[in-house]
Amino acid sequence: MTILTIIDAIDRWGMKEPDRPVYIENNRTYTYGELKRDSDAIAAYLHKNIEQSRPVVVYGELEFEMLACFLGASKAGHAYIPIEAHTPQERVEMILEVADPAVIFAVKEWPKMKTTATIVSLEEMAEICKTSSTLETPLKPVIGSQTYYIIFTSGTTGVPKGVQISHDNLLSFVNWELTDFGVTEGMRFLSQAPYSFDLSVMDVYPALASGGSLTPMRKEVINDFKQLFTVLPNLEIEVWVSTPSFMDICLMEPTFDGEHVESLKIFLFCGEELPKATAQKLLERFPKAHIFNTYGPTEATVAVSGVEITQEILDGYDRVPIGQVKKDTNIYIMNDEQEVPAGEVGEIVIAGPSVSKGYLHNPEKTAEAFFEYKGQPAYRTGDAGKLKEGMLVYDGRIDFQVKLHGYRIELEDIDHHLAGVSYVKQAAVVPKYQQHKVQQLVAFVVANPHEFEKEFKLTKAIKEELSATVMDYMIPQKFIYVEQLPLTANGKIDRKGLMNEVNPT
Repeated sequence: MTILTIIDAIDRWGMKEPDRPVYIENNRTYTYGELKRDSDAIAAYLHKNIEQSRPVVVYGELEFEMLACFLGASKAGHAYIPIEAHTPQERVEMILEVADPAVIFAVKEWPKMKTTATIVSLEEMAEICKTSSTLETPLKPVIGSQTYYIIFTSGTTGVPKGVQISHDNLLSFVNWELTDFGVTEGMRFLSQAPYSFDLSVMDVYPALASGGSLTPMRKEVINDFKQLFTVLPNLEIEVWVSTPSFMDICLMEPTFDGEHVESLKIFLFCGEELPKATAQKLLERFPKAHIFNTYGPTEATVAVSGVEITQEILDGYDRVPIGQVKKDTNIYIMNDEQEVPAGEVGEIVIAGPSVSKGYLHNPEKTAEAFFEYKGQPAYRTGDAGKLKEGMLVYDGRIDFQVKLHGYRIELEDIDHHLAGVSYVKQAAVVPKYQQHKVQQLVAFVVANPHEFEKEFKLTKAIKEELSATVMDYMIPQKFIYVEQLPLTANGKIDRKGLMNEVNPT
C-alpha cells in the first residue's frame, strides 16, 4: 500500500470505518472516529488561536490524547514536539528555549516552570474536543517540506538538538515500512517506546496509516518485571517494535515464545545494535515469525535499511548486518569527502528523501552534519560501516556518541552536566563494551573536597544531583575516582585512553 499524505491516510479510516479500533488499553478501546473527532477539534482550536509558524509541545507519556494532539497540530499546519513527562526540568527548559513553542498540550500535569507558551491542560483539551466549531477559513495541514515533528536528541554542549522531520521525510519512511516488512491492513502494533524517542514513529504512523491499532505498554509495567512477565504471554499484538535491549529483558520470561504468544507475526528492531545471541534466541522462540533488524539515525527519519534475520544471515556474518538500503535512498561509505573502495570501512553517509533539513535554530550544528551530495540531501551519521554485496554492515561509532538501551547519548553531554555537580571538579564518561555493545557507562571523576568517608556515599550523592539535569539512562552506572584525568599531547582529555582502560583488549 502506498500513501500520498499522512493525514489523509489516517483520516480516511475515521470517515470510512469510525468504529475501527485505533488504541487498545486494558479498560478502554478508542476508535478512529474518536481520533478524527478529537484531532479535528484540536486543529480548529489551533487554527483560531495560534499563529501557524510556531511549533506546539505535547507533554505526556503513552496516552491516546497524545496522538490526537499530534494529528491536530499537523492538521492545523504546526510542527509538534513530543516531551516525555519524566524528562528533567532543566532539559525541558532548554528545549523550550530552543523551540519557543506557542502552545503546550499538557496531557500529564505540567511542572511549575516559566514559559510564554499557552498551557492547555487535559481537562481543557476535553472541553475543546466536546465543542464542535465551524471554521471560516479551511485548515492548511503540514505538507511537503514543511516540518511535521521535531524530536530533541542529546547535544555535545549540553544543549539538546531539535531534529526537524518534514511531512515528506515521514512519508518516505512510512511507505517503506508498509511495503518492505509484510505489514498488512489492520494489524495490531505494540507501542512501547516513549513518543519523544523516534523509535515510536516506527509503530505509530505505519499502524495509523494502515488502519491498524496500537497497544501501549506503560513505564510502570516495563519497570516491574512481575507485571511485565504477566502481561507478555497475554499480549494480543501482531507487530512488535522495540530496541534489542528491551527484547533481552522480555526473553528472560520462558513463556515468551511462539507457542504462548501465537499472535506475533513481525518483529522490528531499531535504535541500537541487535546482538547475535538475541537474534538467535528469537529465531528459536518464534520460528514462524518474521524478524527484522533495521538501522537509521533520528536525522534520517527512524530507519533507512533493514534485513530479515534468518539462520543463514546469522551464520554468514560476524555481526548482525543492518540491511539493504530502502529504494529511494543511497548510502555512501566515506572517508572525509571521499568515497572509500567497496568493502572498506568508513563513515556511513545517508542521502535521500528521508534526510532531515537540519536542527531547529542551530545553523552551526546543521552545517557540520548536513550537506548536499549528488543532488540529494545528505547526513553524516558518525557511524562506521561498510557495504558488502549490497548489505550494510555496522562497525561501531566513529566519535564519542554511543547507544545504550536504544537511546543515543553524547558522552560530552554527560561530562558537561557532571561538571556542574557540586562534588565534581572534572569528569569524563566512557562506554564499557560487551560483544560490541555498550553495556554500561563509566565515569572517571576528579572529586572536589568532600566529607564522605566512603566512595559509594559520594557516588550516591553525585547520582542524586545529576538526576536533576539528565535523563535516567544518561547517569553512569560505575564511578572511578582519580586524582587527575589523563591528557593527550594536544592537552585534551584522553578519552580513548580511558576507553582502553575500561575495555582492555
